[in-house]
Amino acid sequence: MRFFLDNCLSIKYARALQALSEIDGHEVIHLSDRFSRDAPDAAWIRGLGEEGEWVIVSGDTRIHRTEELMRVWTRSGLTAFFLAPGWMRVRYWDQATMLVRWWPHILEQARLVEWGSGFEVPHRSPTQGRFKVIGRRY
Repeated sequence: MRFFLDNCLSIKYARALQALSEIDGHEVIHLSDRFSRDAPDAAWIRGLGEEGEWVIVSGDTRIHRTEELMRVWTRSGLTAFFLAPGWMRVRYWDQATMLVRWWPHILEQARLVEWGSGFEVPHRSPTQGRFKVIGRRY
């Protein structure tokens, strides 16, 4: 599978997750690997949607909370994992630790669901929280 981290997440997380995930044949890239860092959300979502079979991991809850961006995302057919708002208030190393702890669960969920599914990743340990379904498909 191919995973795409947006600008809300450090490019260093994408590099680390790529190194950890390549053993299973997954690819992890950052927005800045494919698009301008200031690319509007709608532009990169459409671009990835044209390619198909990308899984978005984003800290930008506006994508699933604003009508226009929600429409762009759902039309793209891309599966997405949106980090709950608390994630963006966590310090760098704590956020990195949480993301690595959630990563196997994100990989498994992405493998099991229909393309175009969406989930919110809670701001707690995977042993204490569950994905919240977002969007129209799951």
